[in-house]
Amino acid sequence: MDIGSPWVVNCKSLAMALVELIGLFIVTLSSLYIYYKFVIFNFWRKRGVFYVEPTVPTGNLTAFVKKRKQIGVLFHDVYQKYKEHRLIGMFLFYKPNLLIADPELIKMVLTKEFWRNLRNKLTPTFSVGKIKQMFPILMECGEKLSKYLDSKAQMRDSVEIKDILSRYTIDVIMATAFGINSNCIEEPTNEYRIYGRKSFKPISSIRIALGMFVPQIMDFFSIPYLDRKVYRFYMNLFRENVEYRQTHNIVRKDFMNLLMQLMEKGYVDPDKEGDETTTNATSTVRKLTMTEAAAQSHFFFAAGSESSSTTITFALYELTQHQDIQDKVCKEIDEMLAKHGGLTYDAVNEMTYLHKVVYETMRKYPPLPLLNRICTKETDIPTMNLRLPKGTLISIPVLGLHRDPSIYPDPDKFDPERFNENVVAERHPYAYLPFGEGPRMCLGALFGYLQTKVALVSLLSKYKFTLHPQTQVPLNFREMSILLWVKGGVHLIIETRENNYVVT
Repeated sequence: MDIGSPWVVNCKSLAMALVELIGLFIVTLSSLYIYYKFVIFNFWRKRGVFYVEPTVPTGNLTAFVKKRKQIGVLFHDVYQKYKEHRLIGMFLFYKPNLLIADPELIKMVLTKEFWRNLRNKLTPTFSVGKIKQMFPILMECGEKLSKYLDSKAQMRDSVEIKDILSRYTIDVIMATAFGINSNCIEEPTNEYRIYGRKSFKPISSIRIALGMFVPQIMDFFSIPYLDRKVYRFYMNLFRENVEYRQTHNIVRKDFMNLLMQLMEKGYVDPDKEGDETTTNATSTVRKLTMTEAAAQSHFFFAAGSESSSTTITFALYELTQHQDIQDKVCKEIDEMLAKHGGLTYDAVNEMTYLHKVVYETMRKYPPLPLLNRICTKETDIPTMNLRLPKGTLISIPVLGLHRDPSIYPDPDKFDPERFNENVVAERHPYAYLPFGEGPRMCLGALFGYLQTKVALVSLLSKYKFTLHPQTQVPLNFREMSILLWVKGGVHLIIETRENNYVVT
């Protein structure tokens, strides 16, 4: 073949172009590596802060991105290993992140200035009075949950309890946030359950990490955290129900009605005349748009359903491991139900031992094992001679704090007595953070506790639970999750209690 032919010349040109392209690629990667290693990863060294050695390009998130550790467990391990430093520098991809390992410094971070506008609007929707109005909805869903398990109890059958409890919490949230009887307890494959699952099913661990720590990248490339069909489903669901209620003048005592008030008036009606916590003073602030209200209803769904179902699951798991505690809480439930003539808001509030059981469950298994904040302006860390520039990420290792043996002796032991008043008084208040703390504490905390307790009362008033051999002990957590989800599920044997007080 003639080496001077056009075909050969073209092949040589393509080969040279390919070599140049590979060379450019190598140079680019090398430059990027050097920039990461000696510029980005020099952030904490320049400020004299102890830091965990990162790797390019994931920083300190490699174990999570490679699905080796759940994100809360990763930060737990860093905290336990380096907590004596009080402040621990990390890198989440290219972003500097400061892990706060001291409760007093955590208090400072969680009580500093924050954005109040929308929060001030939403706070009255979670007042005690508003939640009391929603109690009948919770009670009805609790009754459905209890009845659904009746046939299982008669046969002393085993159940994967987490899935059933997820359906219960979806029914509760759909009823309160969207005004819909989703009936997921009895129909586990309906569309509400399907989209409920999709709401907690991000496509990859990379997407979880980007969404949590560098959402700017996802925004820049228009990458959704979840399937866009999920957002459209809940948006349409909310809009259709608003229009239906407006057309038919329907008023219900639920969260959706309160959001509609924020859309129509910019404030929610007071619980009662003269209630200073829900005045019309906010009427000068703009009203919520349909999109904002729909987003809040979906956020309420996402925050309230899985966090409560996991807490109930872990509580039942621990009660099967400690039958003496299960017997004690059942005895209290029976006494309070008899005293109040059934399941009432006041009956639940008087169940002090149940309260301790729930608190200890959330101590050992915080639903959100990691809290994140971001510096919106230059911030000084008191007593540490450190100034953080705007945009610095801050993390609070909730799971690490909750399982710190210097704060909670023998932390793997399930012990509700940790929450006796005298014991609680001796601990730093910012060493227990299942819902956060300070002005930015989760608005729905009271609702979440109530939803959890109603389910436990509805179940423990009728049934006894023991552990099925299929459940792995100790529990292992799924790596690709923000929440603490158990690998393989939690399988329990359920049977009818003798001499129980039947909830009415």
